[in-house]
Amino acid sequence: MAKRRPRGVLEIGWACFESAAAGRFEHVPTHACYAEDTIRRVTIEAGGGHGWRMSALATPRDTPPPWKIVVVTGAPSWAEYWGPLLAALPADREMIVVDRPGFAGSEPLEYVGDIRVQAAALAPLLEAAPGQKVLLVGQSYGAAIAALMATAQPKPLKGLVLLSGYFGESGPTAKWLVEWGSKLLPFIPRDLKNAVREVAGQAAQLEHLHAVLGRVTVPLHILHGDADDFAPIDSAERFYDRLRSHRSARATFRRVAGADHFLNDGPPEALIALLEDCLPRATALDRLRAMRLPRWLRFPAMAPLNASRFLIRAR
Repeated sequence: MAKRRPRGVLEIGWACFESAAAGRFEHVPTHACYAEDTIRRVTIEAGGGHGWRMSALATPRDTPPPWKIVVVTGAPSWAEYWGPLLAALPADREMIVVDRPGFAGSEPLEYVGDIRVQAAALAPLLEAAPGQKVLLVGQSYGAAIAALMATAQPKPLKGLVLLSGYFGESGPTAKWLVEWGSKLLPFIPRDLKNAVREVAGQAAQLEHLHAVLGRVTVPLHILHGDADDFAPIDSAERFYDRLRSHRSARATFRRVAGADHFLNDGPPEALIALLEDCLPRATALDRLRAMRLPRWLRFPAMAPLNASRFLIRAR
């Protein structure tokens, strides 16, 4: 690793100032810390007809692994803070972490306040290779956006994780940041400014989420630290109770003992293990499909028999 990235809310805020002063959208350039075959910065065209170019960090793989993990980050949205976890990810997993619209290397430069617009813009992230499954992770402010993305029910999506989800109720740290950030709004860097505006205005946006909660049909997992002073765990528990009122919802809640708002700042292996627990267990049919069967045992070999049965019925 090169220079250590700052951690925590205040240190990340100071990193925004440093990056803005240096004319960079990363506090520490990713290529200075990781080899290209470990983590690579990629560009994706936004969905929803917006034409924006979205910046993200991805784990290159020679062949598509069984699972692709898509991460929608919080505010400010800097994918670089997921670097250690990306580098520690097993070879049989793929991950992409995006800088959301209005942050870091992603367009547009201005604030995008509507979470429905952000969900539509980020929808292309859920595209997958043939046979590949997707686990979608929404972190903090990104949790509501990820949930909206899941309501479109893309075929590869097999699970949704709301990690330290922020649902309009602020803890003491978030209240302090929004209060002071709002007072200093004309003088702070773009990414901090957009983050303050997002957090301050999210409560009014949640009606869009609550209106479509019943359409989240994939297994949903809520992971929340019980020491979170940014998004209180009580708020996440109330969201979970509301979610369970929908008959179609399949949701679980996991309290992470001693964890604060930034679970990705801890040991990468710990969060990887939590995410692995959210993956559906392989069924007997899944294992059968993965086997390399002899040609004479494969299902297409039955096609002539099926055709003959059809001809008999037609007569």
